This record gives sequence, structure tokens and C-alpha cells, in this order.
Amino acid sequence: MKTEFVVSQLALPAELVEDLRRQNPWWEGRPMPVLPPHRRHLVGQIHRRLKWKLAPVVVVRGPRQIGKTTAQLHVVEDMLAAGVEGRRILRVQFDDLRELGKFESPILRIADWFERAVLGCTFNEAARAGAPALVLLDEVQNLDHWAPQLKSLVDASSLQVVVTGSSALRIEAGRDSLAGRITTLEAGTLSLTEIGALRGIELGEPYLPDNGLESLTQPAFWAELRAHGQSRQVARDAAFEAFSERGGYPLAHLRAEVPWEQVADQLNETVIKRVIQHDLRLGEKGRKRDASLLEELFRLCCRYAGQAPTIQTLAREAQRVLRANVGAQRINAYLRFLGDTLLLRLIHPLEIRLKRKRGSAKLCLVDHGLRASWLQEQIPLNPKRLREQPELTVIAGHLAESVTGAVLSTITGLDLAHFPEREGEPEVDFVMTIGVKRIPVEVKYQAKIDPLRDTEGLRSFIEKAANNAPFGLLITQGEASEVVDPRLIQLPLSSFLLLR
Repeated sequence: MKTEFVVSQLALPAELVEDLRRQNPWWEGRPMPVLPPHRRHLVGQIHRRLKWKLAPVVVVRGPRQIGKTTAQLHVVEDMLAAGVEGRRILRVQFDDLRELGKFESPILRIADWFERAVLGCTFNEAARAGAPALVLLDEVQNLDHWAPQLKSLVDASSLQVVVTGSSALRIEAGRDSLAGRITTLEAGTLSLTEIGALRGIELGEPYLPDNGLESLTQPAFWAELRAHGQSRQVARDAAFEAFSERGGYPLAHLRAEVPWEQVADQLNETVIKRVIQHDLRLGEKGRKRDASLLEELFRLCCRYAGQAPTIQTLAREAQRVLRANVGAQRINAYLRFLGDTLLLRLIHPLEIRLKRKRGSAKLCLVDHGLRASWLQEQIPLNPKRLREQPELTVIAGHLAESVTGAVLSTITGLDLAHFPEREGEPEVDFVMTIGVKRIPVEVKYQAKIDPLRDTEGLRSFIEKAANNAPFGLLITQGEASEVVDPRLIQLPLSSFLLLR
């Protein structure tokens, strides 16, 4: 059934109505855009959150170009295929609508219009009739006061909302207004299982179930993950080689036949430059941020991926390149801005028995493909390629650490930190805190493992009773287990990546 749009009776401008109609072709029974045939695991996670109804709003956070918009459209496609009427689904992509500046509360005004012009009744009437509406809002964080508007909507109406956004701070800022009304999903780049699916390699579903974190505190879970990877060694290694060469951005694998140089140019243009020149260009009160400093700082973050350089080190190197007086305070602020875009995860030092943090944040890129594109320098993670270029092993080790941190950062609800070297205590690359338990994680990405020297940090952390660490994880390059300590579980990075 086609919907008639009577503009004269509505409060929205005709051009905005036309934009909404174009974004929602299913209202008129028209076809959707052509979508990739493979669905990201994120689509299933969204469906499950909608089915569980833990909260009226499902929030999906993730950097640009990792498939959040496509995931929304796949959700719509699935619902239409299941028989849901098109008029019950409203999707608004806010970064494509320029007319919204005329409205004080655009989310509420669009919702009012949708009820009258498309749904044909109120949200509450539709829900009571057993046909509730679904509202999907893309990049909503760009609107002023989006969270109070959304709170007003879900408090007064029975409906479900899916929100996607690429700004960690702006999405996080909405938590207070939406307390008790949201459930959050963290979205990263393609997982190894998703890369396998795109390339016709069968790796099955993610090994970590979408129902809590308790399994991560069980040594048996990690031992079984290691066995799971070993049982799929040929398929796992093929997918890992593709990940090693191209990273995890969907663009790099959906167009696998395109040479890397062209893919790299596109990643620079649509991800890094878009973020720096558009998302981060304007600061508070319209003040423009220094794009050249943002670009140089991101370059330094690529160089120091997997490491924890001091703010003073970053400031000193930026000064040398830009030949300008760049203070540590400004570098610290710009680093937070980059972290806000989710292109970079800032893993802060663990606080135990300390009143304040000591040490710098560890820098973990969302994807090592961005480093390869921005620096025009490919560093292989594949063990076979590293054997051919052993001089790259140290850099590959830092990247493996960055990859590990990025993956752990996308596990919703996981508290992640790193443990810098302190007096009498060696460093630990990462510490997962789950309830009252802490699981230390060390990355040793090298051909041979020394069972004593390379496990010192893990053993020291476990042996301190206050840390409450029942066991530790050692992420390595190779498959063979060289550690005999029963408190330590060794598994290769390629198997670890099967978590997602």
C-alpha cells in the first residue's frame, strides 16, 4: 500500500518530507538500496536486543565506515521480510538532513509527523494493536539535545529505537538523560569470522556468546577457544592472512579485487580525513581546531600504536614536525578528541590501591589498516610473512598489541586497562576486570617464547593476592604451547580473534 504525503497538513517543510521519503522507500512499497549479501554479526546483536526488550533504546557506537548504517538497513530488510508493515518503520539519517536547523526539537517533530502522515495512529495505539513501531536514528549525536528529546519520546510512547553514532563522548553524554532506557553495543571493524564469510571461508559464529562476560573469567573458556582455533586451522589462517594484509574495514574486503593502494586512498579520504576535517574541525563555540595538528597527532598515534608514549613525547615530536609551539595540554585535548571518534582507543592505566592514575594511556588503533593507509607502510601480522621480513617483528609486535586492545575494547561492558611498570612490579599489556576478578593479558608476538622471561609480568600480577587474578592469558604468534605454568593459557592471536 502506498502512502500519500499531504504536505499542507503537516508541520514539516516539503523538502524535508521528500528527504524522509527517500530514506524510507518501504513506506511506498518501493525497493531498498542494494545491500551487501553478508550481514555483520552486529545485525544479529541488534535483533537480539530488540527481542529481549531490556530497554527501549538500543545504542550502537562505532567509528565511521564500519557498517553501522548498513546494519540498520539489514535490520529493516529482515523485518520487512518477516512481514512487518513498512509504515511501522521510521529511519532517519541525520547527517544527510540539512533542514533540521529550523526545528527546536527535530526528533520529536519528525516523530509527530510520522505518527500522523505514515503510521496513521499514535505509537501507543499501534503498540496496543500489537503492531508496535520501530524508529532507527543514524548519527543522531550530531543534534543538539538529542538525548532529552529521545527520553521524552520513549517515556511517552511505546516503541523501540535503534540509535547509531560515531562519537563516543556525545553518545556517552546522553547516558545521564537516558539512564535505565538504553542498552549499548560496541561496534568495531570486521571480525575474523566476518572476513572469512566475505571471502567464502567458513569459520562459524563468534566464539564469545552475546549474553554476558562471565565466561571470560573461566580458564576452560580460553582453553576451548584455543582448541576451537586449532580445529579450524586452515580456514582460520586463510582469514588471518587476509586480515593481516588489509585490516578489517568492510571496504577492504567487499572490494578484495581492488589493489591495496586504491583501498588505502579511499580509507584516508572517507575515514581519516572525514573525521579530521569534518567531525573534529569545529570545536566549542564554533572555534576551529588545527587540522594539521590533528593529522600529525594521528600519524604519531599510528607510529606509537600498541604503546603508551607520554604526552610530552607526543608534544615534542609534533613540535619538531610542525615547527610550532605545541603544548602538552593541547596535545592531551586533541588526543581525547581522536579517542572520541573511536578511531583510537585510549586504554588507561589500572588503578589499584592508588588515589590517582600513574602512566600514560596506551594507544590502540581501531584497525591496523588505517595505519597502513595513513603511513603508506604495510606491516604484516601473518607469521609466515614475518619470517620473510624479520626486521619488522618489533613493529608487528606493537601492532599485535594494538589489535588485541581494539578487540577487547569492543566487548560491551568489559572494563579494560593496562598495567604500567611500577616499583617492583613489571608491566602487563592489558587487564580485564570482570566483577571482582582481574584477568591479565600479555602479548608476545615473536617466533620463540621464553617461558620465564616472557611471562614475568603475568606471573607477578597473578601472585599478588590483592589483584584477584585466577589466571593469565599469553597471546602469541605461534600455535605451539611453550608455557607449562598451569595458571597461564597461551593462544595465538589468530585464535584470539575468533572471539568476535
